[in-house]
Amino acid sequence: MATLRDILKRISSVKSTRQITKAMKMVAAAQLRKAQVQAEQSRPYAEKMSSMLGHLSAAATDKLSHPFFEKREVAKQTLVLLTSDRGLCGAFNSNLIRNAEKWLSERDPEKTELVCVGRRGYLYFRRRQWKIAEAYNEFNAEMNFNMVRDLVGYLTNRFLVGQTDEINLLYAKFISTAKSIPTFEKYLNIDRPESEEGDSVGAYIFEPNPDAIFSELLPRYALVRLQSALADSFASEHATRMMAMTLATNNAGEMIDALTLQFNKARQAAITTEILEVVSGAEALKA
Repeated sequence: MATLRDILKRISSVKSTRQITKAMKMVAAAQLRKAQVQAEQSRPYAEKMSSMLGHLSAAATDKLSHPFFEKREVAKQTLVLLTSDRGLCGAFNSNLIRNAEKWLSERDPEKTELVCVGRRGYLYFRRRQWKIAEAYNEFNAEMNFNMVRDLVGYLTNRFLVGQTDEINLLYAKFISTAKSIPTFEKYLNIDRPESEEGDSVGAYIFEPNPDAIFSELLPRYALVRLQSALADSFASEHATRMMAMTLATNNAGEMIDALTLQFNKARQAAITTEILEVVSGAEALKA
């Protein structure tokens, strides 16, 4: 049976842990607000970019030709897995890794490779059969535009030189603080955009011409799509971590209450035992 001193030490330890989890919850909440704004602002921009591509596609007089549209026989596939660099974020990483494993299990390891964005995904897959072409482990759930450009340049160059024929993204799409959904998206090649029904192409004037604008816009479109996916992933990570630390803080409080009750009962039992010993000793002297 635990002594009073042991119980007090455990209460002190749990209180220290609760202070840490409470601080982590507050930090995650502050970071979530910033990440949520980035995620919400990036979506309309990406949607408008897609709409512009649709208008350009409809207005182009000649057949559009760009390497990003090249549809090849898929001999090699790349999965870009977006996980976190740090842990303590609930089921965020495990959900993504489980979906990645399901997707990979349906493909040939010799024809499939991984690009891991986030340390947790890299640590999981580095000892498994799937080839890791590259790992980016220094984002720390913050939007670093230089690193984003490097990642986009690496992926697009790999596609253009023929080292891979198809690139897919797997990330956690941010829905709300309490909900994020593991989402697959095809990154390259880009499906030819269609103009929206009812749009009038004649209402737009393109200078110098639609094809030239299209060639300039597509690399930016690739950057915006990946940036939007990263923003969703970061917001989902902070939200999941905040929820996990909230639960941990609440559980620590409940544990402290239970240990305090146990301490009080043990102390009461010890006092009762001492009183009984004193009374018994007094009765023995009288006898």
